[in-house]
Amino acid sequence: MSITNVSELTGIQRISEVVGSTLKQMREYAKAGMTTKELDDFGGRILNEFGAKSAPKLTYGFPGWTCISVNHEVAHGIPSELTVLKEGDLINIDVSAELDGFWADNGGSFIIGEDVNNHLPLVNASKIILQKAINRIKGGVKVSEIGRFIETEAKKSGFKVIKNLAGHGVGRSLHEEPHEILNCYDHDNKQRFKKNSVVAVETFISTGSTYANQGKDGWTLTGNKGGFVAQHEHTIIITDGKPVILTGANEIWG
Repeated sequence: MSITNVSELTGIQRISEVVGSTLKQMREYAKAGMTTKELDDFGGRILNEFGAKSAPKLTYGFPGWTCISVNHEVAHGIPSELTVLKEGDLINIDVSAELDGFWADNGGSFIIGEDVNNHLPLVNASKIILQKAINRIKGGVKVSEIGRFIETEAKKSGFKVIKNLAGHGVGRSLHEEPHEILNCYDHDNKQRFKKNSVVAVETFISTGSTYANQGKDGWTLTGNKGGFVAQHEHTIIITDGKPVILTGANEIWG
């Protein structure tokens, strides 16, 4: 969406605060011994308290309030009573929701308890690359150049990117133009970021895989070559200078 008046700005700020706060509280609540369904139900209660509706549930009929992916799962993990979190697990929570006709999206990967499996370098790389990429976005910048930048920075850090997952426009629905803010360079994408538009920018930084494949459950994505993936995401407003971070309440940058 493009922000054209104060009421639109207020609406997108409000839902962005909701999803950001929900993500932060879920991260703080998560602990070893808990099932991902328990964690998801906690997030669902927060959204309900705000009067917000789960975006994946509302849009796609997703079987959970939020997407929770653990270890080798890349994205769109279904919360389950069978998945029990363990010390050192790499977990990703993606929270998107709708409130009063406005939509926002954010996510973050982190480690349960102590980093016994050495996932921290991957998680930190994802955070830092997202921050650097967002700071390069302003009106007129080519969408493809941000993809090129993310992939280049990942390689510098010793990692790869998932090439078939992407950020996207957001605001009046969950997915809007531009539909693909990829983590790699797409020569055919001639789109440019537009001032006053709202987008969700996300990194998918990988230790081994370069593509995500859909699992038998019809939702959960895993890497084509195994390994682990860290994702971080903010909803932002594009300006002529530094973007406005709408989902800063998630504190994924600490």
